Amino acid sequence: MADRHAAAPERPRYRFGFDIGGTFTDFVLIDTDSGDVQTYKALTTPQNPGDAVMEGWQALLDRADASGRDVANAIHGTTLITNALIERKGATTAMITTAGFKDVLEMGREMRYDIYDLLMVLPEPLVARSLRLEVDERLDAKGAVVKPLDIGELERLRPVIESNGVEAVAICLLHAFTNPEHEQRIAAWFAQELPNVSVSISSEVSPQIREYERMSTTVANAYVQPLTERYLQRLEADLQSSGFAHDLYLMLSSGGITTVDTAARFPVRLTESGPAAGALAAVYYGKLTGNDDLVSFDMGGTTAKMCLIRDGTPSMSDTFEIARVRRFKRGSGLPVRIPTIELIEIGAGGGSIARVDELGLLKVGPDSSGAEPGPACYGQGGTFPTVTDADAVLGYLNPDFFLGGRMDLDLASAKEAIRVHVADPMGLDVTEAAYGIYRVVNENMISATRVHVTERGADPRKLKLIAFGGAGPVHAHEIAKALKMQGYICPASAGVASALGFLTAPASFQLSRTFISPVTEDVLGDVDAVFDQLEAEGRDTLARAGVPDDEMRFVRQADLRHHGQGHEIVVTLPDRPLVDVDLDSELRPRFYETYEGIFGHAHHHLGLEITTCRVTATGNAPTIALKQLELGGSDPTDAIKGTRMAYFPDADGYVDTPRYDRTKLHAGAVFHGPAIVEDVDSTAVIGPGTRVEIDAYANLVVTFE
Repeated sequence: MADRHAAAPERPRYRFGFDIGGTFTDFVLIDTDSGDVQTYKALTTPQNPGDAVMEGWQALLDRADASGRDVANAIHGTTLITNALIERKGATTAMITTAGFKDVLEMGREMRYDIYDLLMVLPEPLVARSLRLEVDERLDAKGAVVKPLDIGELERLRPVIESNGVEAVAICLLHAFTNPEHEQRIAAWFAQELPNVSVSISSEVSPQIREYERMSTTVANAYVQPLTERYLQRLEADLQSSGFAHDLYLMLSSGGITTVDTAARFPVRLTESGPAAGALAAVYYGKLTGNDDLVSFDMGGTTAKMCLIRDGTPSMSDTFEIARVRRFKRGSGLPVRIPTIELIEIGAGGGSIARVDELGLLKVGPDSSGAEPGPACYGQGGTFPTVTDADAVLGYLNPDFFLGGRMDLDLASAKEAIRVHVADPMGLDVTEAAYGIYRVVNENMISATRVHVTERGADPRKLKLIAFGGAGPVHAHEIAKALKMQGYICPASAGVASALGFLTAPASFQLSRTFISPVTEDVLGDVDAVFDQLEAEGRDTLARAGVPDDEMRFVRQADLRHHGQGHEIVVTLPDRPLVDVDLDSELRPRFYETYEGIFGHAHHHLGLEITTCRVTATGNAPTIALKQLELGGSDPTDAIKGTRMAYFPDADGYVDTPRYDRTKLHAGAVFHGPAIVEDVDSTAVIGPGTRVEIDAYANLVVTFE
């Protein structure tokens, strides 16, 4: 065996991706020379996520006979920021705003997310009213100073900040997106007078119109900033202790990656980092299998998330909500205005808890058993039935090969939990109750997917489902079949696909500035000046991430609307100065075409208004040359490692079902359902009436017969 502690090679050959989820932490190690992929899953350690990280890090390095010095870069996504916001475990935060506006954070949009609920509960602001502080300054809507800032006024606020142990401050002044000077002066005062207090200013975090959304986003950023800084410092120290001396990157909600320094300044942009990576993995596997129109289906231990992908590009959004009071009620959470891959969340993961409600109806989720104690079958003290328990009872999971045999499933505990909490209260036997849990979860995901896809003008019948996450391939068949999709794909290493998605992402960052004006010939030069400034900032950000000048790419977009409208849409602009673009023959048609694609009709007789300029700065996407399987015959019987009774209603109940060892399936192998395909990180359940083919990259490509 080679000496792992010998001198480091001139060129580190490995790339490492890891994703901290609510139940499991997933790991991928890629050998860039051979294309070999090593994977690992570990139960998340909520009290100190770094413990699970180092377990997986060391396990894969040992398996590859390597050390941290052999890793060229590591890319990371985490639920830490999201969980801190949901669980209210961030820093003690104060907010400084213009006099008279401290209650904007509480009033919000003054809209009811449920007009019929007389006892409706609103989300609690992250900053208590006593810590929403005011300064007597004022800018007008165009950024002109109406009332100058008296910096000495901050001394009046010092006692409140110090006596309350404030760790972070969000500075959100009225109209600061048009003129950041006052916010910058206050931030400079804190750097000089209270340097231990973290500072977030709205003109950097979210320099866009709409005061409530900008304020909410900036407060959320400040709230998690100290926690994120400490976490990233610990993580870097842990990795460096193993010899890692190269670049650690973080996945952004928008699907790009960024440096540790930038992530520490803008942690709110990491809130959807893990799920975003899953969508990127779906795009990558879609290209491998020749499918650009997909629905990605990522079902892990805590939630399931879906994303519509068209022409190889995931749907994008610039606003989403966190910490919703009602999980699926739009408007019941705190708005965060950052660029993000648009995902729909269904409260159903492997750990989602099943129960009978007060009306005697079966409900599943949104509460989850998490990693501790986990489902009843984990044998860690969990007593409530979960989706994983139901999957195990139905024969879909191998009790002796969970996590590749590193964890045994306790079927007796799973059956008892289902009997006590579901079967007996509903007058069912355990199998009926388990299948009821399975059906309820699937129906929730089917209905949510149907609505999400059709609202965006797509037809599920023209799409394929790509299923990943530890539980995704277990449930993919029923979802794709119910939606009459063309088929579904269970990619190789499906259980850790999000971690692989990190390694397909380029360095990327999106910048924006508000610029409100009618779109006329005489303002196009001013708009170009804003874009040039944003592009310069993006170039600087990419340079800090190590992207060479010749690999930098910039995409210009604008938020446009009909004249007089209150909301806008994002339109991609030509890649040249707007002063060189014909307004009537090129720019207006782009808007109308985009608008009609969303709403079906555009008002061509109305003029256009611009509200926001956006630039996406990105480097080249890294190349992953996965190792291809050897081409074999169509007979996969050598990969069968036995049979197991599994429940398929289409086949009248339990069926003695062949179990395939995924590692022994060769390219070109073809078999038919029902079948179960087992891998170390996930299990694919293939229903009756299907044809399965293994492609060159070990993906299961399933079509309905």
